Amino acid sequence: MVRPAQRRGLAEEAADRVREEIFSGRIPPGSALREVELAASLEVSRGSVREGLALLQREGLVRSVWHKGTRVIELTEADVEEVYAVRAALDRLAATTAAGHAADEDLDKLDRLVGAMTAEDDGPRLLALDIDFHEVVYRAAGNRRLLEAWHAVRSQVYLFQSHRIRLGHDRYQARVAHEHRELAELIRAGDTERLASVAEEHVHSARRALLQGLAAPSNRTRRARSSVDSPA
Repeated sequence: MVRPAQRRGLAEEAADRVREEIFSGRIPPGSALREVELAASLEVSRGSVREGLALLQREGLVRSVWHKGTRVIELTEADVEEVYAVRAALDRLAATTAAGHAADEDLDKLDRLVGAMTAEDDGPRLLALDIDFHEVVYRAAGNRRLLEAWHAVRSQVYLFQSHRIRLGHDRYQARVAHEHRELAELIRAGDTERLASVAEEHVHSARRALLQGLAAPSNRTRRARSSVDSPA
């Protein structure tokens, strides 16, 4: 039997609200997500929360373990390496494919997003522009399966990048517009050979920045304390 539309809407709303809290850092990595507490906070049923958490699990933001409940994914070095390795391969293919398929409208959108990045200094809004830029690139590539692969890791990329910004906002702000402007120019020029290496380096630069921030002594101590304090 088809589920009522209202119930599905509540599940998606629950997922949206929890996702926002995760991205903002108010629900930190490794935190336990309890259905009863979330249902009370969101004023929805436990069923809607359960469905919402299932959506977030498919996005890779949370993990559920039998008899151990659901938790936000950790930001371990292994997780960072895996996600950014996948993203580097996808971004390279998306950018080089978009260079041969992008319409003028797509190219203009990329230029406008770069312009908005140049004028923006708020970290979360910069990150939203960053993700929007890559969404345009993937859609411009015209490969449905490639777009679906990007959507499978997009939320994890957003989470990891949000932590990168919190650990080093000034470094991110100083580079984000320049790096995306170079990508936009190379896509417009159709320089696929240089574009391939620049697209990969763009991702690896973000990976190194995040790992460097996570490795800082103060951040190691903070993560260790959060792990101890996090409810089981």
